[in-house]
Amino acid sequence: MTRALYSVALYLLSPILCFRLLLRISRDRKYLDRLPQRFGFGLKIPRLVHGKADQPRIWIHAVSVGEVNAAIPLVNRIREKFPEFMIVLTTMTPTGAGQASGCLGDRIIHCYLPYDYPVSVKRFLSHAKPMMAIFMETEIWPNYLAFCAKKQIPIVFANARLSEKSYRGYRIFKQLISTSLGHVNQVAAQSQMDAERLVKLGAEKEAVLVMGNIKFDTVVSNETRQNALDLRNRLESPRPIWIAGSTHPGEEQQILSAHSEMQQSCPDALLILVPRHPERSNEVLHRCAESGFKTMLQTSLKDMLSNETSIMIGDTMGELPMLICASDVAFIGGSLVPVGGHNVLEASAVGVPVIFGPHMFNFHKIADQILAQGAGLQVQDSNELAETVSKLLNDPALRTNYGIQGKRFVENNQGAAERVFALVEKHLVKTSDCHNSAKPETG
Repeated sequence: MTRALYSVALYLLSPILCFRLLLRISRDRKYLDRLPQRFGFGLKIPRLVHGKADQPRIWIHAVSVGEVNAAIPLVNRIREKFPEFMIVLTTMTPTGAGQASGCLGDRIIHCYLPYDYPVSVKRFLSHAKPMMAIFMETEIWPNYLAFCAKKQIPIVFANARLSEKSYRGYRIFKQLISTSLGHVNQVAAQSQMDAERLVKLGAEKEAVLVMGNIKFDTVVSNETRQNALDLRNRLESPRPIWIAGSTHPGEEQQILSAHSEMQQSCPDALLILVPRHPERSNEVLHRCAESGFKTMLQTSLKDMLSNETSIMIGDTMGELPMLICASDVAFIGGSLVPVGGHNVLEASAVGVPVIFGPHMFNFHKIADQILAQGAGLQVQDSNELAETVSKLLNDPALRTNYGIQGKRFVENNQGAAERVFALVEKHLVKTSDCHNSAKPETG
């Protein structure tokens, strides 16, 4: 009954949902891309052959960039061990789609996840025909979970986390959420706190296991390292580089103030500024120019990077790890403004000292661990940011020490991807055996 009321409410709220979608389209035309898919139409998933699936399918849902990054190690392990499976990966945002395309390419079939309307859900499941559903982090969609359970599709929540803010929000709809979580076969939680919150919301205690954070297992490829080295070799002369990655509106101006201030002690420093959403690149470029900095877009770099260029804007999708790898110091955005921060582990994994602002509530545990390990630094404002970056750029020994501690921190916490894969593998073995036994004999 509660799910029926939820579905009715969802249909009644359709005008508001469509209005919000139009607003997003007005700000970012990429939301027009494959728009019908959001309602269950135009799903470019290979059709059935002679009434049977040509390949068994796994469905992985990753909302946006962060969840896609968490899914990458899992996708790679599945492809390695079960090459016969087709992986259908869904996202909600164009940036997530871009990340999936850039990092996973033809290893997956991508489409946008239709909204949680019963009709759209049925349409998606009839096209995707998944034999298993994996939700990255915590996406509680009542109709998807209910219909998967009805079709006896095993459901796994991988790398599950639940912030205090999300927990309080879900508690308002406790009965609906509890019923929905009851459909989940297995939950691989990042931490004990995440596990406890999910159990309180209604997940079966026996189904919830603490397995750590898959993001610690992200591997930086040799190609990424080589591209980073190539970028540094394109500097007109050797220069210190600091990067401000995944920045948001209201944050870039603080970063520019910091860059201006630190030029007194590091006059030749190059700032690589990477907005969280690449479509904002031209907006950020104009802001930099208005502030008096000689600035260029990364995609405009054809030959050598002139010493006169003070800022380079990262305007491509999926290249943030390479740009971090090319830098001496990394500031992670979404933290000088109350967004909640972003993943700091990409920098720590390659031994680049990491800095973040006061607003890290989405990653507070990792932030606390980074600080306790002596692997990173927290600043409160642009003045502290300028002072901290200058200090690190001018002290190679200090910079190296923070980088070593960061790398050690990441290495000491790896293994979650393998543990989660082992959990997923149990279901995949059964599914693969059933699929193979259903094939007609040949010869």
